[in-house]
Amino acid sequence: MKKFLMGNEAIARGAIAAGVSFVSGYPGTPSTEVLESVAKFRTDDIYVEWSVNEKSALEVAAGAAYAGAYTMVTMKQVGLNVASDPLMSLAYVGIKGAMVIVVADDPGPISSQTEQDTRHFAQFAKLPVFDPSSAQEAYDMIGDAFEYSHRYQTPVIFRPTTRICHGYATISLRENGPAVKGDGFVKDSKWVIFPRLSYQNHIKIEKRNADLTDILSDYDKNMIRGRESSCRKGIAAGGVSYAYACDSYQDSDCKLLKISTPHPFPEKLAVEFLNGLDEVLVLEELDPVIERELLMICGKYGLNVKIKGKLTGDVKNAGENSVSSVAAAMDKLLGRETVQAEQKELPALPVRPPVLCAGCPHRASFYAVKRAMKGRKAVFSGDIGCYTLGNAMPLDMVDTCLCMGAGITIAQGIHRMQPDTVNFAFVGDSTFFHTGIPGIVNALYNGTDIVVAILDNSTTAMTGNQPHPGTGMTMMGDISEKISIPDIIKALGVKDLAIVDPFDFEATCNTIKELADKSGVRVIIFKSPCISVSKPKKALHIDATKCKKCGRCVKEIGCPALFSIKGEISIDKALCTGCGLCKNLCNFGAIGGEENV
Repeated sequence: MKKFLMGNEAIARGAIAAGVSFVSGYPGTPSTEVLESVAKFRTDDIYVEWSVNEKSALEVAAGAAYAGAYTMVTMKQVGLNVASDPLMSLAYVGIKGAMVIVVADDPGPISSQTEQDTRHFAQFAKLPVFDPSSAQEAYDMIGDAFEYSHRYQTPVIFRPTTRICHGYATISLRENGPAVKGDGFVKDSKWVIFPRLSYQNHIKIEKRNADLTDILSDYDKNMIRGRESSCRKGIAAGGVSYAYACDSYQDSDCKLLKISTPHPFPEKLAVEFLNGLDEVLVLEELDPVIERELLMICGKYGLNVKIKGKLTGDVKNAGENSVSSVAAAMDKLLGRETVQAEQKELPALPVRPPVLCAGCPHRASFYAVKRAMKGRKAVFSGDIGCYTLGNAMPLDMVDTCLCMGAGITIAQGIHRMQPDTVNFAFVGDSTFFHTGIPGIVNALYNGTDIVVAILDNSTTAMTGNQPHPGTGMTMMGDISEKISIPDIIKALGVKDLAIVDPFDFEATCNTIKELADKSGVRVIIFKSPCISVSKPKKALHIDATKCKKCGRCVKEIGCPALFSIKGEISIDKALCTGCGLCKNLCNFGAIGGEENV
């Protein structure tokens, strides 16, 4: 059977075919659709959950794998930072069933804080890593990852990159196998990590990985093309860069080495490839992982081969590769004439930076704080989510953004150095559950003077409106107990707590001013649903007879539904949700509803 699927859907369908029975994760582009697709296509004997964060996701999956289940965990590359503590220990303890950790890397980066390369994490944790080069290979290879995980009783990392995750292809599907749940947890001292056990397991891990370097040389997805080529130059590639290389490859040109398991590295195959070559160009995203491995092998075996790539400046050392950049690098190595396709002169594309949606409650929240703090010395620490876009002009309300949950703790550090500053820390509702709570505990414990602004829009909006503990629904559609953010705040011991509707503008501004004048840890919850999960009101209209064309509504809030052409202020009815924020700031009563049409 063949289906036209996104790469993430292919990974999910491949995991189901391989017998996965337990899937956990935390949403993050470009990985999100993997878990969502498992939830969509799952059978009744497959359990799926969005966990509160990546650390929790990995740990609950470890428990299921201890009981013999085939498990999968999904996250993006920065999510692995959060899960790294259990990952490092689990590499030593091992598992019983199978565990594949899908970590989607984001070259560019397109939607991430970093361009970190998960292959380094695999080396650091001494775990096998699989690196697919196409959506079809991702479907096939995820099954291999489960097989290797089960055979060697170890977690395995599966590392697709953005173009694999979000590319589409016609995928040849195989029949699904039964979900593997195992025979249950069996008590054994090996599940309790102690220093002596870790030492013994470390020795076993090194022996296993040494064995895998030979075994993976015979893995059919590590391969050499053009073995008979008389050319003394070669190309080595991994991941989507291999697919790009194939577009410009001709068998007679040179030898082409495909690396699908960058760790443990298929050393025997690499030596075979390097023998008889003078130069090798390495194509990979993001870091020179394959390049360094080939350099070490050349040194180990005394091979006089010049390895070119990121370390030599022959391939750029940041961002994505592309079909054209790979072709140009290959043409240069092989002395081929670069053929440029004739292109018509095209007009420059308009610049369209990301922006908060029309009617987004975060815009109203930011603007209210901005108005309330006008004339006061204040710092606004931000966090990871849609609300990071509050840094853009004209709002200009996010002064710092580091990682999930860090806004609350960054604000504490700034306060200690600048106690005369009002420090606001903005955090979303999903991020509050993810890593925000420990930061508030830290502020309370150490008596820090900050205002925590929780932007509660009742969803995980940035990654596609996934549920979280505060929504009252699980990923499998079950109704669950809503975890109350106000109740948690009160239980922690916060004495100054306010809940406001950011679209009740004047009342919100007054509440912000009151809390800002107090000391200690104060929390204000801006509660209003995300516009993508709520029903918009009727679009507003501008009364041209009242409008003074001052442009304040356009200049101060940056709503995409408001625009000015030759001084005439207009509202795009297709975008306007009738939230009323612009109406609140118009001094002339020119913005209204049906009565102004």
